[in-house]
Amino acid sequence: MSGENRPIADLLGGLVTDLSTLFRKEVQLAKVEASEKLSDIIGAAGAIAIGGVLALGALGVLLAAVVSLLASLLVNMGIDPTLANALSAVVVTVVVGLIAWSFIGRGLHALKASNLNMNRTAASLGRDADIVKERL
Repeated sequence: MSGENRPIADLLGGLVTDLSTLFRKEVQLAKVEASEKLSDIIGAAGAIAIGGVLALGALGVLLAAVVSLLASLLVNMGIDPTLANALSAVVVTVVVGLIAWSFIGRGLHALKASNLNMNRTAASLGRDADIVKERL
């Protein structure tokens, strides 16, 4: 039987099968792309982690220098060296701790689950499915 003589039900059935196959392949492509992007992200995250550890070490050395400098200033002002070291360490710790707390709070707020939903993608897929249903 040629394509021109096929019943409309067969043609619609073929259309539904083709659309279903197309949709499945698009979803499969999206999964493959997401997997590739995830691999890229994991590699980048490793480099960032190594850089972060090294930067943290450098920051520790810098903060130790700031503590030493502040302690030297306090000793020159006549404060006992032991007390000057302790007071300098406390001041630097509190200042850096407050800055860190501010950044952590900002980051946690940005990572709320509601900010990570993929509402536009879900809505778009829903609209596509509705259009396909209407046309059938």
